[in-house]
Amino acid sequence: MREFELTNGILTGFKSNPNTPRIALTFNIAINKEEELPGTYSLMCRLLQQGTKKYNSEELANILDENAIEFSAEMKQDYLSFRVVTLNEDFRLALEILDDIVKNSTFSEFDKELIKLKGEYSAELDSNKAKVSDEFIKTIFNGHMYGNTYTRILENIDKITQSDVINAYNYILKHGRKIISVVGDIEYTELYTLLNSTLADIPNCDVKPDEIPSCTLSEQKIVEINKPDAQQAQIFQGWLAPTVNSSQYPAIAVMNTILGASGLSSRLFSELRDKKGLAYTVRSAYRSFAKNALFNIYIGTEPKNVEVSLKGFMDEINKIKTIPVSEEELEAAKNNLYGRQQFISETNAQQANLSAHYAILGFGFDFQQKLIERIKSVTPQMVMDIANELLNDKYVIAIIRP
Repeated sequence: MREFELTNGILTGFKSNPNTPRIALTFNIAINKEEELPGTYSLMCRLLQQGTKKYNSEELANILDENAIEFSAEMKQDYLSFRVVTLNEDFRLALEILDDIVKNSTFSEFDKELIKLKGEYSAELDSNKAKVSDEFIKTIFNGHMYGNTYTRILENIDKITQSDVINAYNYILKHGRKIISVVGDIEYTELYTLLNSTLADIPNCDVKPDEIPSCTLSEQKIVEINKPDAQQAQIFQGWLAPTVNSSQYPAIAVMNTILGASGLSSRLFSELRDKKGLAYTVRSAYRSFAKNALFNIYIGTEPKNVEVSLKGFMDEINKIKTIPVSEEELEAAKNNLYGRQQFISETNAQQANLSAHYAILGFGFDFQQKLIERIKSVTPQMVMDIANELLNDKYVIAIIRP
């Protein structure tokens, strides 16, 4: 991937994929300050798609639809992401629309979007799994921006004003570090000219240092939601973990794949569902953000099986702590990870999004390839060592059951 800077210093990555019909661009702006009221950033992101000084929301939607331009704005834990996918011949138009949205959004229809957000989040929390996941995340990231879940947002959303949203966006646009990633069939000189005629006048000389701290978990916490009409028990158990940029990441990724992220072939699925019949669904997951990562195990089971399921978690954890994985299982896990990395980077849009994700976190546009190389060096001893370090007694368990 070729790297260059726009005239305002925005670091840009470009990968030429000849003979592909669509160009993908991702523009990320880092969040370096926690939102004052939970929900401010979520509401801000929704309003970025509701019109500019040039086009109202309906006109904007029509232009995008008529030209088959895919546009989205998404609020991640650590950054605001604008994404565009367009036919090669419409790239200039798509870039002009993106430029207009970034610089001239009016944040109109505030009351309408506020009502919609409340309705959607409330409806989502009708799901028992979503409800217990919300409680789990809120507890493990207690007091941190990462813990601003749907329930925390709903508790604060009516305190947010349109001015709060506009001020938050203006701060992010002025003071956030910015990254652009472009993948597709376009000449470098043309791309350089187009980007510098649009996004190159965005403020980028007053980037503020990151004020967001990392989160710590100093003790075991167990939270339970009693829901009389629940037909099923849902359990999350999780630990704070090193981030993807840590030297320990490859071993954690392999351990996660062996335990529960590889579906039917994972240990948790084989032992708790196939052999013991405890689970409707059982998985593990490893999610990394800028400040923290999270490793967790999830199971959906009959209410009477809560305690035996938790014991099943610990049995599998103790095995991976004390018994080295076989070379065969290790290689299968690595191959699973290689395949997954290929799967999530097949299209131009996926490649642009992934490289921009790593770049905005400070890891570089080509970090994915470095990860693959690091995974190759993981040994059974490394998996056992990280299991003993990570899967300790400082964890959160969240349960919902009747």
